[in-house]
Amino acid sequence: MTVALTPSARPTASGGRIHARSVLAAEWIKLRSVRSTGWSIFAMTLITIGVAIIAGITVTNQWNTFALPDRLTFDATGISLRGLLFSQLVIGVLGVLVISAEYGTATIRATLSAVPHRPLVLVAKTTVFGFVALVVGEILSFAAFFVGQALLRSPAPHATLSQPGVLRAVVGGGLMIPVFGLFALGLGTIVRHTAGAITTYVGCILVLPLIIEALPSSISRPVTKFMPFAISNTMTQVHHAFDLGPSFSPWVGFAIMCGYALAALIIGGILLVRRDA
Repeated sequence: MTVALTPSARPTASGGRIHARSVLAAEWIKLRSVRSTGWSIFAMTLITIGVAIIAGITVTNQWNTFALPDRLTFDATGISLRGLLFSQLVIGVLGVLVISAEYGTATIRATLSAVPHRPLVLVAKTTVFGFVALVVGEILSFAAFFVGQALLRSPAPHATLSQPGVLRAVVGGGLMIPVFGLFALGLGTIVRHTAGAITTYVGCILVLPLIIEALPSSISRPVTKFMPFAISNTMTQVHHAFDLGPSFSPWVGFAIMCGYALAALIIGGILLVRRDA
């Protein structure tokens, strides 16, 4: 990423004060000026909306072949929001790149020279990236829901925002996008290497649940509910189609996921202050 700081963001020889607004503006310029941001948002849009379209058409065409238990537990909302699970991987890659790309190109040194207050740099990156991810996540979540429901035809049931739990699932699906992205940004700050941070993120999201699933059920069932994807599944569904074992309520799970992201960012911030650029 290219460092872009406004004149007021640079400390002067006379000790001019660095304004948070200038640092935020600089981070916004960095985020919107790199190609990875645009391509990531495009990929998220393609995946999220594409999965909603495929799911809506497939369910409509195959509804008559569904067994009775599948019909009784069918979640029209969850089926439309399923693409958000893949978008959480994409936003994680972008979250890592927000910080690791600067380490890869050594431009982090220029950033920290211009803004010596290192926690301010991380807070600015977190604020700008989190806001963009939140807007994108909510837009994609509502778009996927409306597209998916429009394609569900009778006799397959469809959902509306006025039904119990539906609005919570749609809004919650959008909220999970920035939380996953900020968790990845924290990992990127800790690891500082793009490939290593992305590998760590994918390991936490995909590989660790597979390892836990291989453990005895007495261990795996109570632990699985702490996994990010299990939390995301609970948030984006009105009711569960399968018995996945015990799970947290949607907002409790969301709070736990926020805790993961906050912990990663705090650890990353401490290391950012203590380590050399």
